[in-house]
Amino acid sequence: MDEIDAIVEAAADATRLPVAVATRQQWLRAAADVMRAERFATLALMTHDTGKTIAEGDPEVSEAIDFCTYYAVQAERFEALHTAGFDVSGRGVVAVIAPWNFPYAIPAGGVAAALAAGNAVVLKPAPEAVLVAAHLARQFWAAGVPRDLLHLVVCDDGPIGQRLVTHPSVDTVVLTGSLTTASMFLGWRPELRLLAETSGKNSLVITASADLDDALRDLVRSAFGHAGQKCSAASLAIVEASVYDSDHFLPRLRDAVRSLRVGPATDLDTMVGPVITEPSGPLRRALSELDDGERWLVEPRLLAVDGELAGRLWSPGVRTGVRGGSWFHRTECFGPVLGVMRADDLDHAIRLQNATDFGLTGGLHSLDPDEIETWSRTVQVGNAYVNRGTTGAIVQRQPFGGWRRSSVGGGAKAGGPGHVNQFAQITDRATSGDDLIEQARASFDDAWRTTFSIDHDPSGLRAERNVLRYHPLDTVAVRHHGQQPVALELLRMAAATTGVTVVESDARVESDETFARRSTTTVDRVRLLVALSSPARVILHDHNVPIDDSPPVSAGSVELYRWVREQAISQTLHRHGRLAAARG
Repeated sequence: MDEIDAIVEAAADATRLPVAVATRQQWLRAAADVMRAERFATLALMTHDTGKTIAEGDPEVSEAIDFCTYYAVQAERFEALHTAGFDVSGRGVVAVIAPWNFPYAIPAGGVAAALAAGNAVVLKPAPEAVLVAAHLARQFWAAGVPRDLLHLVVCDDGPIGQRLVTHPSVDTVVLTGSLTTASMFLGWRPELRLLAETSGKNSLVITASADLDDALRDLVRSAFGHAGQKCSAASLAIVEASVYDSDHFLPRLRDAVRSLRVGPATDLDTMVGPVITEPSGPLRRALSELDDGERWLVEPRLLAVDGELAGRLWSPGVRTGVRGGSWFHRTECFGPVLGVMRADDLDHAIRLQNATDFGLTGGLHSLDPDEIETWSRTVQVGNAYVNRGTTGAIVQRQPFGGWRRSSVGGGAKAGGPGHVNQFAQITDRATSGDDLIEQARASFDDAWRTTFSIDHDPSGLRAERNVLRYHPLDTVAVRHHGQQPVALELLRMAAATTGVTVVESDARVESDETFARRSTTTVDRVRLLVALSSPARVILHDHNVPIDDSPPVSAGSVELYRWVREQAISQTLHRHGRLAAARG
């Protein structure tokens, strides 16, 4: 415990001397250069440390490089904000709690975003991925990042890890992990500022208008890449009845799955590697038990191997007849098991797709423009994919992050234009209330008109449409004490600009816990202008209501992100080497 305290305090001390934006950009660009030069060493480490095949690891190295270069560019906005009359600084110490399934790219993104905004970072890898994290930290240090601004902590997920998360000098925790872990963190420290990408139960809809060759290819890759251990993996195929009932779809799916070569990640022929540990809990049940009405199209098998892979090498499984509302329909299993559901039509398929508690990724395979439009408008996921797989989000093209219980903290998506802002403290410089309100009115209107009210595609590719879309929240509760009229007016103005309903609560009239209980079923987010008690926070956390205590700011490019849900829609625009037109 003493060692963790010393590390966090050293990191906090290091933030007291601000580092110029240009220097932070230089670090990130140099880190990207080191990553490029050491690609093959990184691939070897991921293969031996976490069981990633070369085919799965190589895009991960590219993603880490993209994070560093993209966030270096995004940091330029801090200079522009400063010039425009805003104070911009780091928030302090950011703890990056990294996963084992993406042991390199995800922690690289968390570290890069935090450094870009002027913070110190404590990187804690998953126990299964320590070697990769140590390699990553060394690369940042080699790029010039001072060791007192980036610390590596290697410990089990026990009391020492809990001390890191609950340390009062840690401002923000970035987590990629399960919803259970996120809830545990908030239980330890209800006032914690947690930005978490959590669980998913992702599905790919296939209609009668799909190109079945493409659909089957993308389904199998999405379901069984990295042995189904991606948070974005397709766990369900929701298939229109005429396709499901045909004589060829299920047999072709069975043959495609059986053709996958299963083996150690160190074997270059391997297509499906091992799971990270011997399956237990939901994954064990998914691999070994069927529910009423289900049958095995491809029954998973534990392969007989010795050594460290014993109990971990499973051939992929496919279960058909999965019913709406059943255990497999609603439960994240995180392994090489795919469930197939039968849908009456597209509307029924969308209802099934939206019926889980999660909203991370979702896919559609259809060549019908009307079906694509209907699905894109109604699917409730953070990352929506049309005529491609549900995995493999690329920085800038498809900023990554989910809706509902796939996200905790309500932040802007990783790899997108608003992400780095979350790691900075951005406030208005002292000015009169009237001037600030007028400045905000112009800035909010401009940001809404040019960014948040329209679909836009910053990538501009011909062969792929990558739209960023912003959905205004339904209702935001503002908690205040009546003594900050300018801040309250800024929030009212942001709500009016975005079309969000505001429910105001005066702390002098309504108790914290009464306010929290009332808000659990009526609001999408809480904005605080006054402190909120820990018991009230626990009530909101238990119902996945994000709490935002950042001060309102007159910059529309910053403030309006807090009033919307961000969605990335990616659509393949080519077939068999020919470009196709995209609607919209």
